[in-house]
Amino acid sequence: MPHRKKLKWYASAAYRIALIYSVVYAVTIAALGMAVYFAADAEISRQQDEGIRVEIVELADEYRREGLDDLVRAINAREAGGGSNSFSYGLFDARGKRMAGTLQIRAPAIGWHRIAVRERDDASVPARLFSTDIAPGLRLAVALDNHAIEQVDRTILALCLAAFALAIVVGAIGALMLGGYLQRRFEVVVATAVDIAGGNLGRRMPLGPRGDEFDRLGGALNAMLDRITMLLDNLRQISSDVAHDLRTPLARLRVEIELAQNGAPDPEQQRAALDRALRQSDELLRLFSAILRISEVEGGALERSFSTINVSALVEDLSESFAPAITDGGRTLTQSVVPGLSVRGDRELIAQALINLLDNAQRHTPPGTAIAILAERVSDGVQLIVADNGPGVPEADRERVVRRFVRLDSSRTNAGHGLGLNLVSAIAVAHGGRLVIGDNAPGLRVTLWLPTAS
Repeated sequence: MPHRKKLKWYASAAYRIALIYSVVYAVTIAALGMAVYFAADAEISRQQDEGIRVEIVELADEYRREGLDDLVRAINAREAGGGSNSFSYGLFDARGKRMAGTLQIRAPAIGWHRIAVRERDDASVPARLFSTDIAPGLRLAVALDNHAIEQVDRTILALCLAAFALAIVVGAIGALMLGGYLQRRFEVVVATAVDIAGGNLGRRMPLGPRGDEFDRLGGALNAMLDRITMLLDNLRQISSDVAHDLRTPLARLRVEIELAQNGAPDPEQQRAALDRALRQSDELLRLFSAILRISEVEGGALERSFSTINVSALVEDLSESFAPAITDGGRTLTQSVVPGLSVRGDRELIAQALINLLDNAQRHTPPGTAIAILAERVSDGVQLIVADNGPGVPEADRERVVRRFVRLDSSRTNAGHGLGLNLVSAIAVAHGGRLVIGDNAPGLRVTLWLPTAS
């Protein structure tokens, strides 16, 4: 039995795939967190800028309505209001001298600036400032500290880092669990394959109730193993049956050769013995040709040559060809064919199958038997039927007669090797169909079902 070495986790494709997934998951979480961080920062900055513009507009309107003195009082009142007001103001004359407000800076240039403002506790905090001229020689600057946005940014960044760390932890745990699960499922497949390779051909993949991908894989492998087992059984059966069936004709062939070699020196007797030996050789060659033909059909390589076949015309042609020989044998042949029936397949193989069925019906029935060949349409395909009112086949033997080299006791006196129905069954399977042997009450009814041509 092959030795099965346990796979290390770091060499396992299952763990590797799971870890890659967890890394991608963590990186995705980090990317989403950074996107949220920058989007929130940009939105808060936009809202701050909008608040500064509103302050500028309101103070400019105050100046235009009430004049400079009211503007100064309005600035002082806003700064004295305290509370949650984070704005700082500066009003400068043409020489840059501060006229109102608490901004301890020189008159800034027009536009946006980043500065540091001093709060009441003498702490300096970064701020965003906008300045503009509200009148000739009169410049107004409004600043808003960034303390709030920095707090929000720090909070979002902390949450993103926490989410990233959590994603790493959860991803690592999930990777270990997923990797372990996948490895266990694959180990079952490996263990089963090792047992089968070790000679336990009856071992099969266990199937769960969920019907997931592993169960589907197991089902497909089990079907493959069943097919291999069947082929091996057939091979053993064929080897045994060939050896059994060849023993008698080979013994007869040897007897005929010995007679020709050691018999009386009569040329006519020697020629007769050689003729009998030749017939025995031809019979053996026909046997091997039939075996090779069945193997060729079961190999499945013939499907490349399939084409659409009018089986109605094929059945009519065969019926006309076989009718004289069947009539000469004291039997009758009738036909019932639905026109226009077509299947996809090999015309020669389907014809061979029908010829085998007609030959069996003629060979294994007594004179006076009525034989019928039918071609009819059913819901899911086409049925080609050969029926007779002869002795038929016992129900217990109907499945067995399809096997190779199987001959019933009643047919032992007839020529043949028991391969005719086996070839018909192989042809049916090669075309995606099936062979059904039933009762014609009385007689035998053999149905060759084939799918219709698409």
